[in-house]
Formats: sequence, C-alpha cells, structure tokens
Amino acid sequence: MANFQLPANSKVMPGKTFKAVAGAKRIKRFQIYRYDPDSGQNPHVDIYEIDLDACGPMVLDAIIKIKNEIDPTLTFRRSCREGICGSCAMNIDGMNTLACTMAIADIKGDVKIYPLPHMHVVKDLVPDLTHFYAQYAAVKPWLITETAAPPDQERLQSKEDRAKLDGVYECILCACCSTSCPSYWWNGDRYLGPAALLQSYRFLADSRDEAKGQRLDELDDPFKLFRCHTIMNCTNTCPKGLNPAKAIADIKKMMVERT
Repeated sequence: MANFQLPANSKVMPGKTFKAVAGAKRIKRFQIYRYDPDSGQNPHVDIYEIDLDACGPMVLDAIIKIKNEIDPTLTFRRSCREGICGSCAMNIDGMNTLACTMAIADIKGDVKIYPLPHMHVVKDLVPDLTHFYAQYAAVKPWLITETAAPPDQERLQSKEDRAKLDGVYECILCACCSTSCPSYWWNGDRYLGPAALLQSYRFLADSRDEAKGQRLDELDDPFKLFRCHTIMNCTNTCPKGLNPAKAIADIKKMMVERT
C-alpha cells in the first residue's frame, strides 16, 4: 500500500482568539483561515468574537469590522458590497458564496470562513486567480464577426434571441462554481471549468456571433469540455442563481448536433 505524506506546513493549526468587548450581549464567533506564505509558518485559524449589536448584518460587514477594529493584518478582497463584482467570494460555512450577500443570521453556530478551495492562496482569504482568468480569456469572451457592423446602428437581435442570454450573461466571474467542482480540482490545468464554459456558451448562444464553428472546434477536446461529469456543485453554489451545468450540457448538445 502506498504511503502519502502531506507537506509539513500544510497542517492547519489553532490560532489566536480575540475576545469580544466587555458588556457585549449578542456575541458571534468567527473562525477565519489565516496564512502568510512569507512567514514560513503553517496556516492557522484565528477566532474573533463579534458583538452583533455593533456590526452590520452580512458576513462581509463582520470581516471589515475585524480588519478595521480588531486585526488590521487580515487580508481579503472586496469591492462593491452589492453582489455584483464577485470580489468577496470565499468559502463560508462550508459553501462557496459571496460574503457581501451572506447573512450572519443564516449561519448556525460559529461562522467558519476559508478561501475558495483548491486554489493557491496568496494570503489569508485571497486566492490566486491568475489561471482562472487565463481560462476565461481562452474562450474568447467577445463577439467574433466577419460581416461589417451596420454604419449607423448597433448589431441588432430579436427579443427571442436576446432572451436566450438570460441566465448566462449575469455571471460575475466570482469563481465560486469552478472552485466547487471536483473535476476542476482534479484537472484544473486542462478542464476549463464551469465559469469559463458558461462564458463560452454565452457567446455560442448569441445570434450576433459568427464564430460558432470555431468556438466548438476549440472546445472539442477530451479535457476542456468533457471532463464535466454533471456533479452539479457549480449550480448549487452559484450566488447569482445561474446554472453552469445546463450551459455545459447545451454545449455538448451543440457538439452532437453538428456531427
């Protein structure tokens, strides 16, 4: 039987505990993953006790409060705070989601916060998305046309054709879906993943795009598309309520129909 050993610095250790201020009545504990590769130390989980009466209702409100008032070394991404930019994607209470749209009241017990899974961690809650964005660029997420644009108007499409893009164009590239996909964990170097394939379908389904054959040719590969095993984690975790699994299935259908 083979023996496998994890790197010595991979074990997550207990960290510090930051107690709530004296007199706090509604206390919620936040267990937050901490990792600084420059320190040479193991990752650890720090515990922060937050007075909910002095904090906003969302998980991101608590994380910002921790950084501003308790521990300025905590590192995370955030921007719009409206569920639009996707910057604050992280694993909260065991599910990939957006911290700005996750209500503290919806979480029973301690709030456990980790970076998106199976990604290289830059620091604390910040994953390295370089490869993720490279895969997004690889599907050529823009209209490709050969005919000249109308000289005095936009490229038009019918209401019916426009409706085909509903449930697809709303993707905010938060990476929640791809990082929840076991197939992406195993083959992330070659499998494009739910997010990139959803974006690919967005242009395959667009009546104004004239490169459908070219796009399908580039996806006709044992790994890029067909490593999807319809596990459905991507659809279950999407904070925007989209269905990447259906988009991938529709691309596979296009592959079959053209042969």
